[in-house]
Amino acid sequence: MALRFRPYPGVTVAVLIAAAILIGLGVWQLQRLQWKLGLIAEVNGHMTAAPISLDQALKTSADAMQYRRVALEGRFDNSKEAYVFTTGEGGAAVYHVLTPFLASDGHTLLVDRGFIPKDKLDPATRTPVDGVTQLVGVWRVPDAPGVFTPLPDTAHRIWYSRDLKGIAAADHIRLAAPVLIEADAAPNPGGWPKGGQTVVSFRNEHLSYAVTWFGLAAGLFGVYLAYHASKGRLRWA
Repeated sequence: MALRFRPYPGVTVAVLIAAAILIGLGVWQLQRLQWKLGLIAEVNGHMTAAPISLDQALKTSADAMQYRRVALEGRFDNSKEAYVFTTGEGGAAVYHVLTPFLASDGHTLLVDRGFIPKDKLDPATRTPVDGVTQLVGVWRVPDAPGVFTPLPDTAHRIWYSRDLKGIAAADHIRLAAPVLIEADAAPNPGGWPKGGQTVVSFRNEHLSYAVTWFGLAAGLFGVYLAYHASKGRLRWA
């Protein structure tokens, strides 16, 4: 007894093309998986590496600097605080405090000092950091405002995204780089703002996507064989 198979040429060509596409998509997702794992390893390395100087950071491309820790020395311009609305635990309104930092070398950057509750929006309710100070923060390139991002409440200096360009323009400051320094968890006088809010989270579902594409290719092949069997073109004789 031998297996006899007489495939339909047109169906076979169509299935081969479709299977090649599905398998190609699966291979592409495996390549994306390796890229994502490399990115995660790079960021984890950046977060655990020793802080670098601002001068060194400014000589490196902004994208290559993502999540690098930077050591700064200079003064906060507390008169130009901006507040970025978000929600904290339980959905309570909190605000990230973005303050211009005048580095000792003359460069200006925006520092996200951490979050405060709504009842701490008035700077008079917090202990200011005056004079020359040192801090360590994470170098970030924030996302630009989206189409549906609400307009800022400039009268109260409240923003709904970390719009560096808009905040800098409103305060007439020139940033040394279009980045935000997210302060680490070193405690501030009086306990506010609370720094150390950097979140490192990368969605990584490429393996499941690859399995899905390969599974669809296998399913298509199974349907192809079942179709020919139902037509008597695949049978034992």
